[in-house]
Amino acid sequence: MSMTHPYQIKPPCILSQLVSDDSASESYCAGFELSEWRCDGFADNLMEWITDYALKSDELRNSNHTNNYVRLKQAASRVYISENYKRRGEVGEIAAHAICRTYFDTIPVAARVNYLSASNDPVKAFDLVHVRYVDDDQIELWLGEAKFFKSRDGAIKDAIASIESHINAGFLRNEKLLLGPQISDDIPYSDKIKALLASETSLDDLIGNAVFPVLIAANSDATAGNTAPCDDYTDGVEREMSALWERLASSGLTKKIKLRLIYVPLADKDKLNTAFDTRLKGLQN
Repeated sequence: MSMTHPYQIKPPCILSQLVSDDSASESYCAGFELSEWRCDGFADNLMEWITDYALKSDELRNSNHTNNYVRLKQAASRVYISENYKRRGEVGEIAAHAICRTYFDTIPVAARVNYLSASNDPVKAFDLVHVRYVDDDQIELWLGEAKFFKSRDGAIKDAIASIESHINAGFLRNEKLLLGPQISDDIPYSDKIKALLASETSLDDLIGNAVFPVLIAANSDATAGNTAPCDDYTDGVEREMSALWERLASSGLTKKIKLRLIYVPLADKDKLNTAFDTRLKGLQN
């Protein structure tokens, strides 16, 4: 894995690990500042990640101090162009991208922009397609779902429905056809990734080599009810995370695929969404 690639460097991530229940669920928080949840700091950090999230590997490779602003504007235009930002889910997708890149050393297999339709409408596809290098001869394909909701209950319900529709044979075969040609040749073991996504390869091999991270970013009673990190806060988030994991387990999905729950507790989903949209629109004008 000596190949150099643009994903060897990455932005800093504001989200720090708060609770790690076991090998299948964990939570990450933006923290507090001056007795308030760090909404603006979180929105700023999401903006730092948009080029890593939205640009293709060759565009990242050709980015430098002479074209930073152009690249940032390109990324902003690809995240979404919509007045109806309140119903968009990209904040969750970028948070999932940042957490997987930072804490699991994953690399995007294909930039998310390649999934978008010409009208920039959301499309039915995995929200995250990364690869993780386990050792010199083993790779994991990370096929993620991200839900950015006010309600934790609504988020996990929607996540379960999405995963169930995304692991059926027809969807996975279409996903292989969509992804196969987009695999960047300048990431390590691109040939192995292409082989996993080849039409001749059994879906059993794909699922056997896949991890399905599920990010739930939703309003948290624990986050809204605290002004600084403390045991009470950590315990509250852990209870919320455990309840989400129980919902995933009771769906039966944990017996079919390798799921990983990533919980990002928010004090105010709408406030974060507006803060992010304001920054994004500033680059699009």
